[in-house]
Amino acid sequence: MENIKNIIFDLGGVLLDIDYTLTRTAFEKAGVTHFDDMYSQASADRLFQKLETGKITEDNFYMELNNSTGMDLLPEEIRNAWNAMLLSFRESSLSAIAHLKGKYQLYLLSNTNFIHMDAFNKIYHSQPRALAFNAYFNKAFYSCEIGFRKPDAICYEWVIDHLKIDASETLFIDDSLQNVEAAKSVGMKTVHLANGDKIEELGL
Repeated sequence: MENIKNIIFDLGGVLLDIDYTLTRTAFEKAGVTHFDDMYSQASADRLFQKLETGKITEDNFYMELNNSTGMDLLPEEIRNAWNAMLLSFRESSLSAIAHLKGKYQLYLLSNTNFIHMDAFNKIYHSQPRALAFNAYFNKAFYSCEIGFRKPDAICYEWVIDHLKIDASETLFIDDSLQNVEAAKSVGMKTVHLANGDKIEELGL
């Protein structure tokens, strides 16, 4: 693509395969019947927004989840259900990123939380690796660390300001349409990666 100097990648659905239905099903089996109202690919309620912006501890998250659902689930039960959506890394996509590093400045911007970070790093290191996961990028930004989450405009603006880059020279790649539209609104070029599309097919 012309005039692109920077690429910002999402994580889930772009580099890491995820299946939200597995987490929903796990919570339903545990007795939480309205999980879709609490969290989905398109939205997150106040509790999950606090989790993904680092404004609540893991233990307090478990307590508040039980309070809001009327359940008495053990932390391990909640953790396992919450992590059920995390599958495996797209090895071909990671290889593609490794080959792009000399051509662009590469960044990661992920809505995530410390529970998932621990889980996906264990998935990543479940096989021998030449690189640490964050080493694929010039900088990795996680919502629970920076205090902002997509699709809030301030999340993108904070990253742009922090990196001192030009939004018009930046390509943002995400599998969630609302995140792509928000990135576009702050001046980034965008790709909505959906329906099984892979970054190695984009011709970057």
